[in-house]
Amino acid sequence: QTTHSTNIIRISVLVTCKTIKATIHLYDFLFQGIILKNQSNSCFISIDTSTMANKNTSLSPPRPLSQPMIFATSGIGGCLGWCIVHPCNTLAVRWNLASMQGKQFSFKGMIQESGWMSLYDGLGAGIWRQIFYATTRFGLFETLRDKLHDIRGTTDFASRVVVGAVSGGIAAYVSCPAEVAVVRMSNDSTLPVDERRNYKGVVDTAQRIVKEEGIAAFWRGSTPFVQRAMMVGVFQVATLDQFKELFVQQFHQRKDSIPNVFCAAMTSGLLYSIATMPLEAAKNRMASQKPDKETGKLPYTSTIQTIRAVSRKEGSFALFNGFLPYYARCGGHTVSMFVIVQVMRDFYQNRN
Repeated sequence: QTTHSTNIIRISVLVTCKTIKATIHLYDFLFQGIILKNQSNSCFISIDTSTMANKNTSLSPPRPLSQPMIFATSGIGGCLGWCIVHPCNTLAVRWNLASMQGKQFSFKGMIQESGWMSLYDGLGAGIWRQIFYATTRFGLFETLRDKLHDIRGTTDFASRVVVGAVSGGIAAYVSCPAEVAVVRMSNDSTLPVDERRNYKGVVDTAQRIVKEEGIAAFWRGSTPFVQRAMMVGVFQVATLDQFKELFVQQFHQRKDSIPNVFCAAMTSGLLYSIATMPLEAAKNRMASQKPDKETGKLPYTSTIQTIRAVSRKEGSFALFNGFLPYYARCGGHTVSMFVIVQVMRDFYQNRN
């Protein structure tokens, strides 16, 4: 038994050493920084600083990314980031719309009624939204920013604000149909049984909206969505770019490094979640509303009218119902998206 245990330990140590070797070879392949030195029948790991210095001096500046690569990494980063934060979005939508239904939101009650997996309701529509929204917004921002830099010879904060607002508004209008589907699918299971639409998926949602309400219903709530997206373009994309520069100057971070992207994303995520929450609340209500049974009219007709009606009837703080999960969604998606985008771009540039 002792011999058997000893053999197991030896095998475990050998497997561990092999795993460490493989891992370091992988990091050396990806980041060109860690060197594995093998010594007789032993596992020894070190960093060869002289080799790293030679590599650093011989490395030329990475070539600029092509336009297709800029848009592709933006879209993939947006989709992967959304998969992480979608439950927060579902929670924020349901919390925000609970008062519209005359209910007090309860997370425990929601889980008991719909189950944990209901937090992923509308995930398919959310990914479709990111394919259009993130790809267009972030890709278009960088393209327009660089074009403007070529024309003016400089990139200041004002130009980032303008480009961020324009690219955000365009992206929102393009992706509005998917946004309507996300809101409806995320909140449907919380409605009274007789009021549920019982959508079966993204395709079923799209088909039924066109059949039952007309194609114009896809852009119901587009005004606050576009307004919100323009503010997101300013507070997320433009301020992220500016905060990168700030953290480089004040904290001596390397531009576009993972710590630099993380710190800038966390800061811009907090700012834009505070600034856009009322518009998010208006967009949610306009996208999910139904005509009044007696008058046949929609209760919400514009952004200002929606905000005023909610403030008058439920109080101004009702516009911030669900702020915590909304910030988790905003901050989480900002961080995860831009970090994923930066990792993909670093990998692509190091490989080429």
